[in-house]
Amino acid sequence: MKFFTSLTALGLILAPCASAITVAEITGNKYLSPLSRSAFTNLTGLVIAKGPNGLWIRSTNPDDNEQTSESVYVFSRTVGANLDAGDIITLDGNVTEFRSSNDFLFLTEVTTPRNVQVVSTGNPVEPVVLGAQTSDILGVKDLSPPTEQYSGLDNGDVFGVPNNVSRISQVNPQLDPKQYGMDFWESLSGELVTIQGVTALGRQANRFGDQWVYGDWPVTGQNSRGGLTVTDRDSNPETIIVGSPLDGTRNPNTTKLGDTLTDITGIVQYNFGFYSILPLTAPSVKSSRSPDLPSPANVKSKGQCNALSFGDYNIENFTPGNSRIPLVADHIATYLGAPTVVFVQEVQDNSGATNDGVVDANLTLSDLTQALRERTGIPYDFVDVDPVNNADGGQPGGNIRNAYLFNPNEVRLYKPNPGSSTDANAVLPGPSLRFNPGRIDSPGVFTSSRKPLVAQWETLDGKGNFFTVNVHWTSKGGSTSLQGDPRPPVNGGIQNRNAQANVTGSFIAQILAQDNQAAVIAAGDFNEFASVEPLERFVQISGLQDLDVVSGIPEVERYTYTFGSSQQQLDHMYVSDQVAKFVGRKDYEHVHVNTWAAEEDVASDHDPTVASLNVCKR
Repeated sequence: MKFFTSLTALGLILAPCASAITVAEITGNKYLSPLSRSAFTNLTGLVIAKGPNGLWIRSTNPDDNEQTSESVYVFSRTVGANLDAGDIITLDGNVTEFRSSNDFLFLTEVTTPRNVQVVSTGNPVEPVVLGAQTSDILGVKDLSPPTEQYSGLDNGDVFGVPNNVSRISQVNPQLDPKQYGMDFWESLSGELVTIQGVTALGRQANRFGDQWVYGDWPVTGQNSRGGLTVTDRDSNPETIIVGSPLDGTRNPNTTKLGDTLTDITGIVQYNFGFYSILPLTAPSVKSSRSPDLPSPANVKSKGQCNALSFGDYNIENFTPGNSRIPLVADHIATYLGAPTVVFVQEVQDNSGATNDGVVDANLTLSDLTQALRERTGIPYDFVDVDPVNNADGGQPGGNIRNAYLFNPNEVRLYKPNPGSSTDANAVLPGPSLRFNPGRIDSPGVFTSSRKPLVAQWETLDGKGNFFTVNVHWTSKGGSTSLQGDPRPPVNGGIQNRNAQANVTGSFIAQILAQDNQAAVIAAGDFNEFASVEPLERFVQISGLQDLDVVSGIPEVERYTYTFGSSQQQLDHMYVSDQVAKFVGRKDYEHVHVNTWAAEEDVASDHDPTVASLNVCKR
C-alpha cells in the first residue's frame, strides 16, 4: 500500500487508523440500524466503489456474523471527489434510514460525512463471489441466496391472504440470511460482489435498462428455457435486478429469456423497491438460447367434436390497423394451428384509445379475422358484446373486451340470442343461456373490469355441444413489490378477483348442476396464479379442473407471462369433468412466442395457449 505525503492535494487530513465504531455496528443484525438517527465518530473503512452521489466502504475488521453487512453507503456528492477505490479512510457522520416510498424498505446509510481522513491508498479491493463460501473478506458467510421464501413475516406464502398484515419497518426482524431471500440480500447491503454464470430472466425490465438475473448458485423453478417459474409458495427470491452501471455505461438492450451474460461485479443496494446490483461497468451478452422461438404447437383440430382445438390469447390493447396484426395473426394461424375457437382478450374499440364514445369493435375484429383468412383460407368469424363506454377498465377510451374468433366450418352458436352491454346473462333450463353470447355480471363485482363473455356452441353436425366462458378478471394493479415493506406484499385487486371467482364459478356451477355431463371450457387472463386464493376458490365453486394439471404439464413449464424476476402463469384454461376425462399429455400447450422473443418480435405481453378437447354430447 502507498501512504499519502501530500495533504493539500486531497483537501483531507491524514490520521492514524483507530476505530471507535465498526460498520457492522452501524448496519446491525436487523433491517433498521440500532444507531439510526445518531452521530458517530472515527469509523474506519475501505473504499470499495464510488457512485455519482456517494461511495461505499467496507469494514477492515469483519465480525464473522452472517446477519450483519460489512459494507455501508456513504451519501455525499462531494466527499468522494478526492478519494479512490482502495483508500482506507476514517470519518465521522450520522446514521440515517432513507426510502423514497412508504411501501419500500429503508436503506441504512451514512450521511453528513465529516472529518474524513485518509489512512492509506492503493489497498486491494476484492469483490465477494456470490454462490461461494467466503471467510477472508467478510468473515464466515454462505453466499448462496435462499430459493423459496422472501421474509419470515410472510408466514410461508408471499401471496398469502390477507395481505399487508405487518411491515418490516415496524417489526424490524432479525435477519436470517440462510432462510429468507430478503434477509440474505439485506445482509449484503452495500457490499461489492461478483455474480458469475449470469442468466437473464427476460428482456429489460424497464426503460432504464434494468435487467433481472440469477447467477451460479442453486435455484428452484427453473424452466427449460433457463428462466425461473413462479410455483406454489415459491416466487424466486434468489434473483436480483441489475441496475444502472456506476461508470455511466449502459446495460445491453437485446437480452432475452435464458441469455447468458458476462460476469457482473458491482454493489448490492436496495433501490426503488428491489435489491439490485449496481455494476461497476455494464455486462454484455455472451450467448443466447436456440431456437429463437418455439416450434408451432402439435395440437391440431380434426374438425370433429372429439378433437376440436381451442386457443386463448390476450392480444394486449389490440386496435384496428395496428402494426401487430400480421404477427398476432401468424401466432394464431401458425403457432396455434388455426384453432376452432379462439378466446381473445384486450380487444379495443374501432378508435382504439381515443376517448370519443365509440364502443363498437367490428373493425378491430374484422382486421384480425381478415388477416387470418389470408393465412389459413378459413373464413374466421367473431362474436363479442360491446361494453358500456369506459366501464370495463383498461386504457381510457379503449373499451377493451373479451371476444371469440371461430371457424364457421366447424362450429356455430347454439340458438344465438346476443345480449347487450347492460344485460346480465343467466342459466336457463336445458341448460341454456338467456343471452348467447352474453356477459356475466353482478352489481359491484365487475366495476371497471371486463365481464366474462359466455357462449353456447354446437358443431355443424350437431354431435357436439359446449359452453365457453371467456375471462379477463381485475388486474394486479396496485400491488407492492415482493421485496417491499408490507408483508405479505399487497396483491393488488385480489378482493375483486375473489368476488369475480365467486360469481363466475357460481354461473358455471349452475350449468353443471343441470347437466353434470356438460362440456364447459373457461379460459382467459385470470390475472392470478393457480395456487392463490381467487383461483382456488374458482375451482372449488365451479367444479372445473385445471387443464395444466389434467394434461400433466410440468409445473415449471406453466407460464404465459414474464413479470419482474419470474415467468408466471396468468392465463389459464379450466374444463369440466366430462371434457377432462379425454385429455392427454399432448393435448395442451403454452406456446412461448412472446416470452422468448426479442423486443422487436413481441406481439403481446402474454403467450397464447392451445388445447385439443372432446366436446361430443353424452
